[in-house]
Amino acid sequence: MDWLERTAKLRQWSRSGTRAPHKPLLLLYALGRFQQDAAGEVRYSAVEEDLQRLLTEYGPPNRTTPAYPFHHLVSDGVWEVRTDRGPGSPGSGVRELRGAGATGRLAPELRAALRREPALLGRMARVLLDLHFPPSLHGDLCEAVGLELEPAETGQLSATARRRRDPRMRERVLTAYEYQCAFCGYDGRIGAVPVGLEAAHVRWWAFDGPDDVDNGLCLCSLHHKLFDKGVLGAGEGHRILVSQRFIGHSSAAREHVIALADRPIIGPQPGAHPVATIHRSWHTSQVFHGSPRPATAA
Repeated sequence: MDWLERTAKLRQWSRSGTRAPHKPLLLLYALGRFQQDAAGEVRYSAVEEDLQRLLTEYGPPNRTTPAYPFHHLVSDGVWEVRTDRGPGSPGSGVRELRGAGATGRLAPELRAALRREPALLGRMARVLLDLHFPPSLHGDLCEAVGLELEPAETGQLSATARRRRDPRMRERVLTAYEYQCAFCGYDGRIGAVPVGLEAAHVRWWAFDGPDDVDNGLCLCSLHHKLFDKGVLGAGEGHRILVSQRFIGHSSAAREHVIALADRPIIGPQPGAHPVATIHRSWHTSQVFHGSPRPATAA
């Protein structure tokens, strides 16, 4: 049984690039728990809050419930559910799972494979990260689910994720935006080398976002992370969106995030393609959280 292939082919509802990372998030969480306690299982009522937090922070903006993947991941052959009455899930409803005392853990065959080949865990995690989340979130996500991966496991694409990134995209995007953050204008260098500037995919590479300038923004490290977390977005008229869900009382939070609301995006230079509407719309619907803040008073 090829566990990497099975991991890459988790059955998910999908339509026109809609994100549905419920199963990948649960499987990452389960791998983290296995790494900590290979014989343990998780009671739904005890981990519901953890799973809901993962879905809220790393899932799409729409409301969802962790009961869905807890029940449905069984069909992919990597997960099992038991209740006080014996094997099998009682259903996909929150009340059903709570009331039946449902517990879940990795399928017996997978647990055995992970014991035989410890490196398999890291490779499975890498597949899930590569196929469902942008690189800027991988470290945070591993920490959130309690996964400790070796550098060799987190530093390269898995063999399952065959689609290759274009290494020239970063240089093309940074050149188009004249080596400054499109949100704040930061343009730091050490000598001739830019530092803290990154090429951000607007439509994530994991969701068929092309390595093209019109799917990229030159962003500083802070604003890249906030863009991928859905705190910041790119709105109509190429203006910056700031989520109303973002709360920050410090002068730094106000200056570096809240004050960006409705400001024009800086760049790209004449002749370079701005962010395409199709990619901008995808990010707004699938990543950006909540409603945008109005422009702040000067």
